Amino acid sequence: MSESSSHTNATHPLSEDSSRSTEKNSTSAQRTRRRRRRRPSGTPTPQPTRNQKSQNRPQRRILSQEEKAEREAKRLQYQAERAEELARSPYIAMTIHSSGIHPSTAHIVAIDALLLSPTGEIVDEYYTVINPVGDPGPQHLHGLTLVEIAEGSRFEQVLKPLGRLIDGRTLIVNNAPLSWGFIHNEARCTMAKAARANRSRNNRNRSRRRHRVGHVPKPKGIIDTLSIARRQAKFLPDIRIRTVARALGLETAAATATVERARQPAADVAREETTLVADMFFHAQGQFPDAIAITTPDTLRADAFGLQRSAIRVDAIEASAQYENPGIYSPDTGLIAGMEVVVAPEITLDPDIIIEAIVAAELFYSEKVTRQTSLVVCNITDPLTGKAMHASRKGIPLISDTDFLELVKTVQPGTTIAPAEAS
Repeated sequence: MSESSSHTNATHPLSEDSSRSTEKNSTSAQRTRRRRRRRPSGTPTPQPTRNQKSQNRPQRRILSQEEKAEREAKRLQYQAERAEELARSPYIAMTIHSSGIHPSTAHIVAIDALLLSPTGEIVDEYYTVINPVGDPGPQHLHGLTLVEIAEGSRFEQVLKPLGRLIDGRTLIVNNAPLSWGFIHNEARCTMAKAARANRSRNNRNRSRRRHRVGHVPKPKGIIDTLSIARRQAKFLPDIRIRTVARALGLETAAATATVERARQPAADVAREETTLVADMFFHAQGQFPDAIAITTPDTLRADAFGLQRSAIRVDAIEASAQYENPGIYSPDTGLIAGMEVVVAPEITLDPDIIIEAIVAAELFYSEKVTRQTSLVVCNITDPLTGKAMHASRKGIPLISDTDFLELVKTVQPGTTIAPAEAS
């Protein structure tokens, strides 16, 4: 009887271990939760409600009428001083030296700028070296040593003064898509980094001050000296500043690298280039003002490489083909919807005019010359360079910008691309 009773009341070893394990785990979890929620005194910490959180925040002090009037007076005084400052120096010529050729993958390592009066006199000057905290790129691109770059400022330290220099002024650069692309991309990346740091501050340590780095500079307009040379139908073997200046009639040394220039400090070389950029603009202003076009930043967009191009151009690049490509253009058949058209830089009209005509005629715009290209719009056919040279080698016809605008008036209907069959 005792054996039977003891056998009946006994617990299986496995079930006993599992129950002990479950009890231990639940007790451990409870202890963990208790430790997180208990004060040093041992009593649980009450969780504040949303209203209590808002009440604990420091309240903004209400300004008196005298303080409001004083602030308004200071604001008006600043606006007047800023307007006077911009009237004295409405232009800013600038050169950018970078670690690479694409704003999306490279960084600025040096900025040189000159503030200019309406007549071209230098009002103020600015130069800074920027440490990209990464690969500075080959030295022949910017002329700076690793030591000079390492001692440079971070872009987050430069953005505020850079914004004050550019805001409200007309920015003059050579190759605006590249130069403005670097400034715009660096500013956006720096602002995004600061925003992430501020969000981290909100979650971890509210006592730290907010990280304010500045804003994307807001120029009144952007003037591209390279575009001025293009509109004048100048032949350019390359697009370096000295080459463009010589093509526009300025006396300067060739852009070919020399030993003497390699021995010059990078700041001196940058200042020479910035001065040439300014001289090109004022030379064009006196000789051929109709070739000067001012672009506003709100009409620009970044392409896949970070270059700031016109929204018209980027939209055309991103558009998909609606018609089958009928092949290479022939005068016998004329233009047919779906033909792939490339616009070379060597034209005298604004490229946006040609691109708008391409899109309106239901042709397909492309940036690259391939064997699928139907024709290339280009004015300079001797000597052949760049896109025109590649088109000639592939047997693709070249048509001037004015001839193309006439041809595009009569475009034959094409074959619509059939939608992909559902799998």
